[in-house]
Amino acid sequence: MTKTSSFSAPKGVPDYVPPGSAEFVAVRDGLVHAARLAGYGHIELPIFELTALFARGVGESTDVVSKEMWTFADRKGESFTLRPEGTAGVMRAVIEHGLDKSGQLPIKLCYAGPFFRYERPQAGRYRQLQQVGIEAIGVDDPALDAEVIAVADAGFRALGLDGFRLEITSLGDETCRPQYRELLQQFLFNLPLDEETRRRAEINPLRVLDDKRPEVRELTADAPLMIDHLSESAKAHFEQVLAHLDALGVPYVVNPRMVRGLDYYTKTTFEFVHDQLGAQSGIGGGGRYDGLMAELGGQPLSGIGFGIGVDRTVLALAAEGKSSADPARCQVYGVALGDAAKARMVTLAGELRGAGISVDLAYGGRGMKGAMKGADRSGAKFTLVLGDRDLENNEIGVKEMATGDQRQVPLDEVVGVLRAGLGG
Repeated sequence: MTKTSSFSAPKGVPDYVPPGSAEFVAVRDGLVHAARLAGYGHIELPIFELTALFARGVGESTDVVSKEMWTFADRKGESFTLRPEGTAGVMRAVIEHGLDKSGQLPIKLCYAGPFFRYERPQAGRYRQLQQVGIEAIGVDDPALDAEVIAVADAGFRALGLDGFRLEITSLGDETCRPQYRELLQQFLFNLPLDEETRRRAEINPLRVLDDKRPEVRELTADAPLMIDHLSESAKAHFEQVLAHLDALGVPYVVNPRMVRGLDYYTKTTFEFVHDQLGAQSGIGGGGRYDGLMAELGGQPLSGIGFGIGVDRTVLALAAEGKSSADPARCQVYGVALGDAAKARMVTLAGELRGAGISVDLAYGGRGMKGAMKGADRSGAKFTLVLGDRDLENNEIGVKEMATGDQRQVPLDEVVGVLRAGLGG
């Protein structure tokens, strides 16, 4: 009896396969490149950390910690969690490796990779989600806030995306948040809230303003807003951030009701929104987290960062009918006719790759017609055609695919010819 396999990827965990994976890679690398241009160095984080790191760093009252974490016990019974976000892990690494004591502040770091949240899968909202993030740690400067936001804005625009908007607000600081918290709780405790929502109001009342249920949004429509109760220092900080964004030419909309889903945010808080994505309209966001390092056992240093959804950005580009990927799989495609020609074509492909030119070959002994179909599908700019007779004459055919023009080139000159034709 023949056994058949019916394995498939776990629910809510996408595969990225050609040709669509080219778009994913182009978006991820484009967002990372924008960070590199601003001096952000790479950091590679563990896929899982101690559960306590996220409970303390992200916040017990958040949906991420209370409902969405993938948590498991190891063989010794210690609790670990697949990382749901990047900031807490970055801060842990900065403290552990003493980067904050190097004397070079701010510490500017960039990361990319998968993160994990147990939630209902939707378009662009996966249980294994892909993000690009940056963190700038150690300096409380409104200009740095503006830089972080401008890096995200530049990354989106470099990909060709333009149908998004930046929403921004301030969540205050330690000089005004306690008074506002008390004021908001007084308002919320006078509402007919359900038991779970009332408990959330006791732990972190700001999270109630982030509730998406229509009945709760209606009840909180007249709630006091943080931006109307900022201290003089927090207000001045926010105004300077906006002034820097104006100077950088980064458009924004102040959204006083915006509340990010993680507890550690203070002062500048922002989100990039794309309305063509429907209910899941956020494509990235972040903010300042001035108390996080101290909460995790480090120095009382400030920080600011963002996380951008690669999957969401891919969907946003598609919604605008755009692509940032190069459809070509290679620059040069080689077709060999005959055994001797094939042997020489294989070594020539190695020479071209050594010269920095991407090459694919027609394998499997296909005829000329089938091989040229492969050349068309590859998206190559040039196709090389080599037969045994060409080999005897020490020459090779070079066909420019866009025009169909083909010419014979000496074999020992073809690498230079192709480099010149490809702009190298």
